[in-house]
Amino acid sequence: MERNGFVTGGTWCVDYNMTLPHWPREETATRILSSTRQGGGSGCNFAVDMRRLAPEIPVSTIALCGNDSDGALLRSIACENGIDAHFHVVPAPTHRTMAFTASENGRRTHLFQAESSDLLTPDHFDFSETRAAVLHLGLPGTHAVMDARWQDDPNGWVTVLRKARKAGLRTNLEVMTIAAEMLRELVLPCLPHLDYLVVNDYEIGALTGIEILPGEEVAASRILQAARRALELGAMSMVVVHFPRGAVAVDRTGAVASHPSVQVPKTAIAGTNGAGDAFVAGFFCGISRGRTLADCLAFAHAAAAASLRSVDTYGAVESIEACLDLANGYGWRAPLDLMPPSTGESA
Repeated sequence: MERNGFVTGGTWCVDYNMTLPHWPREETATRILSSTRQGGGSGCNFAVDMRRLAPEIPVSTIALCGNDSDGALLRSIACENGIDAHFHVVPAPTHRTMAFTASENGRRTHLFQAESSDLLTPDHFDFSETRAAVLHLGLPGTHAVMDARWQDDPNGWVTVLRKARKAGLRTNLEVMTIAAEMLRELVLPCLPHLDYLVVNDYEIGALTGIEILPGEEVAASRILQAARRALELGAMSMVVVHFPRGAVAVDRTGAVASHPSVQVPKTAIAGTNGAGDAFVAGFFCGISRGRTLADCLAFAHAAAAASLRSVDTYGAVESIEACLDLANGYGWRAPLDLMPPSTGESA
């Protein structure tokens, strides 16, 4: 069977997006400047992003929702975006997230009620009829049953990844920025069952134990060192790490690529919510179109840059051609230096 496109699995939630002037201190109050309700979660964001970036690429999804207005919203979002959706409707409220964005800096804070997501199990995943090429699965740390041991596997994520690979799919796991110890506990057992891993600087540091201080001055050489270490820990053919100044990719052959990020004007940034999902979708858009690894990183940065213009997760994502035009208009940061500093740090 010829395979094409993606199936997303796992987190579909409703984001209640709220913009604040600033994040308040404890025991104080602040006004909500605006509020919207939109789809969220890795399964939703990647699926919608991909359909907007490259409408020719088929996308399906497997997820849970409740029999409520939030669940109806998620099902309508899938339908409106041409996503072949397989929603299991369960007797629980739909997973919802309070997504706060501070207008002073665009930073986000998420508080969530997992509800329906806590009922997701490996039994909900059936890959026997799918024609997709890649499973995009997430989010560990958000689903109570999936996060727990499942039969002989350390958690349900491992079980689903096993099932997908047995059915002939390649696999990618979307990771959430949670406490490092919990991230390692849930994700390390998954690495032997992954074909791709696309994470941020904090997440690669947590997984590999290599100290990486998130921020503008993170050393690209240390990112590369951690990406190579992650390859050793799993079965991935490729590891990609993104951080504010750019992204680094390394594959099993030893090939390395890097690309700087887009210089998005601060005045154009409405919020960072969903930018990571847009990066991943942009990257896999490039993979699907057979582009070079460096081009895939450019696609990823361009999609992420476009997403920053909206406070919700995918409202500003356009075709990949439009995203690239936007990125080229803003301009790119300086190329990354992958050479270790002279202090003896090894890459």
